[in-house]
Amino acid sequence: MKKVWAVARNTIAQALRMKIAGVVIILLLILLPMMSLVMIGDGTLLGKLQTFSSYSLSLVGLMLCVLTIAISTFTLSDEIKRRQIFMVVTKPVSRWTILLGKFLGVVLIDVFLLIFFASAVYGLTCLIPYWTEVAPQEYQQAQNEFFTAREGIKVVIDNAEIQKRAKERYQQMEKDRRLPETMTPKEIKAQLFNEERIREQSIEPGRSRQWDFNGVRPASDPNALIFVRYKYDASATPPDGRVFGLWSIGDLQSYEQGTLTTPIYNVRRDAPTRSAQEFAVPAGAVAKQGYLGVGFVNSPELNVSTVMVQDLEILYKVGSFTENYCRMVLLLLIRLIFLAVLGIVLTTWLSFPVAILVCTVIFGLGTVNGFIVESFDGFGVGMGTVYHYSIQPLLSLLPRFDGDFSPTKYIISGRMVRGMFLLRAAVETIGFKAFLLMLLGMWVFRSREVAKTAV
Repeated sequence: MKKVWAVARNTIAQALRMKIAGVVIILLLILLPMMSLVMIGDGTLLGKLQTFSSYSLSLVGLMLCVLTIAISTFTLSDEIKRRQIFMVVTKPVSRWTILLGKFLGVVLIDVFLLIFFASAVYGLTCLIPYWTEVAPQEYQQAQNEFFTAREGIKVVIDNAEIQKRAKERYQQMEKDRRLPETMTPKEIKAQLFNEERIREQSIEPGRSRQWDFNGVRPASDPNALIFVRYKYDASATPPDGRVFGLWSIGDLQSYEQGTLTTPIYNVRRDAPTRSAQEFAVPAGAVAKQGYLGVGFVNSPELNVSTVMVQDLEILYKVGSFTENYCRMVLLLLIRLIFLAVLGIVLTTWLSFPVAILVCTVIFGLGTVNGFIVESFDGFGVGMGTVYHYSIQPLLSLLPRFDGDFSPTKYIISGRMVRGMFLLRAAVETIGFKAFLLMLLGMWVFRSREVAKTAV
């Protein structure tokens, strides 16, 4: 362990002499306070907090990723290039000890800088409400929707049932010989599926719709709130671009049976189309067994077009903002640890320019991994089979830095980073992918001829 620590100390000293480390630190020290002052979002306190926290945390993650790639690919390759490694490998220091020491040194730098700058972002975020003059309702909204950690339950759309209805329509059109000649069968089926999916979310004027949510477990707080998150769309955009809706929240099943167990909260909401909206009701609306009913009425007195309620979700508080923020920082640390291993392993058999290029490309692919996977999912049967057995296994080996693995997703909407998800991300990224990479690097470095003994 002393040998590993000695290599780690040398790596830290080597990194501190690199100009890029100073550049990254100075840039973050200048940009973070500046961003807290100039970013205003949508003009509300909530928008300002969401914009600053998401952009600043993303900036910290990006800059530290760049720094990690630079240090991890430089430290070993530079010693090999300058032949300084000869003084180490000729001593009773094993090759795996050198790699572990390099890795430990890079990770310690990452941990220190991440804690420092993540703490700076946290402090600036908490100070923004104090130097921003806002109305009390805006401050309360920020407390309820940002300075919190919420769990969400979304409406589950039965795609199998929608696919069944689309298939029945296709068969009927085929029987009646009404299939468009300008479209392929695949295009017709896709269009019918989309139409049925929209119909599943549509509510005509004078009609109502009810959604049932189970497993809603808000915090045991008399002042706890339940948030209904949704997005409006309409068959014909209203002149003012706003849609009106009448909502009912509570134990609607018991209400229909005449045995009311919880208060029913009626809320009238008007909101612009195609933008996420939220409103809150007391958590007392939830029945004891965790059931909550959400009803929507498209009143013909308020709307003249069909309303589509999309992305309906119930949110409720389950933790604190500080705890959740720490989990987001751990997500960034998982990313940095993987890049540290990747950079060091690449330099066991590649030169510095090639190693930093490959590491940067893999980092870029990791940030759009989900987009790449979704793009390939649209292939037909033939190409889909080829993708499944060739490209998909390769994509599964790449790291995931986007979607659920990105802290931005959670900090904007105040969502809780689940402990089990964080553990799974750590096991998948570090315990599996990074561990296998390190084993590969140790094998390559042990087999590599660094220097010949001259007699």
